[in-house]
Amino acid sequence: MDATAATALSQKNLLGIADLSPEEIVLVLDTAEAMKEVGRRAIKKVPTLRGRTVVNLFFEPSTRTRTSFEIAEKRLSADTLNVAIGTSSVVKGETLVDTALNIEAMAPSMIVLRHVSSGACHLLSRICKAAIINAGDGMHEHPTQALLDAFTIRERKGRIGGLKVAIVGDLLHSRVLRSNLLLLSKLGAEPWVCGPATLIPPGLRNLGVRVTTKVDEAVEGADVVMMLRMQLERMQGGYFPSLREYFRTFGMTQERVARAKPDVIIMHPGPINRGVEIASEVVDGPYSVILDQVANGVAVRMAVLYLLAGGADDETVA
Repeated sequence: MDATAATALSQKNLLGIADLSPEEIVLVLDTAEAMKEVGRRAIKKVPTLRGRTVVNLFFEPSTRTRTSFEIAEKRLSADTLNVAIGTSSVVKGETLVDTALNIEAMAPSMIVLRHVSSGACHLLSRICKAAIINAGDGMHEHPTQALLDAFTIRERKGRIGGLKVAIVGDLLHSRVLRSNLLLLSKLGAEPWVCGPATLIPPGLRNLGVRVTTKVDEAVEGADVVMMLRMQLERMQGGYFPSLREYFRTFGMTQERVARAKPDVIIMHPGPINRGVEIASEVVDGPYSVILDQVANGVAVRMAVLYLLAGGADDETVA
């Protein structure tokens, strides 16, 4: 990495895509390219964050996000601590604020937070000296997921501006949707969203997004198709007749993929519900970049950690 290039973001926290300028988004993506090269080495480790402590504080279940953050931290030589909420004082009634203040008293450099409540990371950013990274807060934002999605799109397509990106699924409960719409709009893509009328958030059309309840219309001529998981754990009441009916009406099948451009890529943030939002033959098919998204998540989160730390004090990734 060029030592003269920008090596920091303008803010000490990453709370959402809303806080990033288009130039900062591109900086993260460019930095992630250098970080991905580290992952190809025989020894996948650089001393960039040596001596810094990163605490992973996850109040919700996670496989991909937590694991990739931990791998990213270790590849940058940070000291990593994973707080298991199920065996912490939270189960005894301790609040998020008190948990954070106790962790803050141990002087970590960064706290990576996933929480069921929207705005939880913003609360911590006001009371903690440590940098706060939002790993998903309620139904609000999931910025690193949007960044790794953008990195994957740019890697495969060479650009983001001008692409038709169809996002299909549970729009109402998705923090991934919000972050991706913000990012795609900032970088000049043409986002379309599709889902049952009962799962379309009010005011979504006001964001300049094309909204439809017809999946064939959304997918027609798309450069990118991004499927969203049906978040049944957040649903109270009947949003659609049945999972079988949902798949029949909105599920991504090979027949629907054929409506997109010949070089379309199929994405999914995971976890995948096969046969609900997407058919197995599409998940495992030639257009799928779902595992690329997982791999790229490590590089993008390395880039975020690096840039929030202000780059290396006297060493760069070389």
